[in-house]
Amino acid sequence: MGNVLTKSQVDFYKENGFLVVEKLVNAGVVAQARAVVDSLLSSPSISEVAEVEPGYDAKARRIWAPTSRDKIFAGMAEDPQVLDATAQLIGEDIVLQYSKLNVKPPEVGSVVEWHQDFAYYPHTNTDLVACLIYLDDATRENSCLRVAAGSHRRGILSHEVGGHFGGKITSLDQVGVDDSTVVDCEGPAGTAVFIHPLAAHSSEKNTSDRYRRVFIPAYRAADAFPIYYGPHAAHNEPTAKLVHGKPARMARCEGGVWQLPLAAAEFNSLYQIQEGSHLESDGKNKTGYFAHEAESATA
Repeated sequence: MGNVLTKSQVDFYKENGFLVVEKLVNAGVVAQARAVVDSLLSSPSISEVAEVEPGYDAKARRIWAPTSRDKIFAGMAEDPQVLDATAQLIGEDIVLQYSKLNVKPPEVGSVVEWHQDFAYYPHTNTDLVACLIYLDDATRENSCLRVAAGSHRRGILSHEVGGHFGGKITSLDQVGVDDSTVVDCEGPAGTAVFIHPLAAHSSEKNTSDRYRRVFIPAYRAADAFPIYYGPHAAHNEPTAKLVHGKPARMARCEGGVWQLPLAAAEFNSLYQIQEGSHLESDGKNKTGYFAHEAESATA
């Protein structure tokens, strides 16, 4: 295992629940990835590869399963620099759990409310990490990721709306998280932001005239196994892949009580449940989403 991260960076992640590493991914690779995204988004059948922005039939907000759509993303998910950095955070034995690509179009870009990824997919332990790789320069104006530093040490926070799992934290104040801890994770293209599964995070509307596209490979320790197999969670498992180290022969369990993500009706995406549109469809799959990719969280 190579030491991509310094000890102070690893310590920062453990203390704050996130870590911003600038220029972790080669600029040439990032440029190729942007070109592939442009190609995918120019498809006349965009709804076959992406979830679109409400009211904008030609503007995507998420591309499903990018690692299965082009080798550039498969390669980025298994980039030695990314995997070695991940190994320093969660251990050498690593499974690639899922991938997605969030697209924030200029002056649109759906809001992602405050949430913790672990609330969507509880596991036997919390050694999971999402790696957000910026394909564009990310600033507050074009909706960089926002993280409540240290919130991962508070355990699972309430994501209930009306007595059911609503996929979001109604407000940081209500769950005892101080607004002053919020950090804007800005960075140039090629920056990687590592997020602990219990770190509360969000992203706002893109108010700029620039895209904010981010590729997200999500990893877990090989001995972390899902403890919830509801319809929206089980679809990760068939494509989960060991990408570093050895497979686990036993599950490692942390003590604790974790609420299961039981929604009022089945939902097809983070956006759908946070916006409440899953209730309008009575839990039925009307987007074809499950045919493309398993859903998890992350802004």
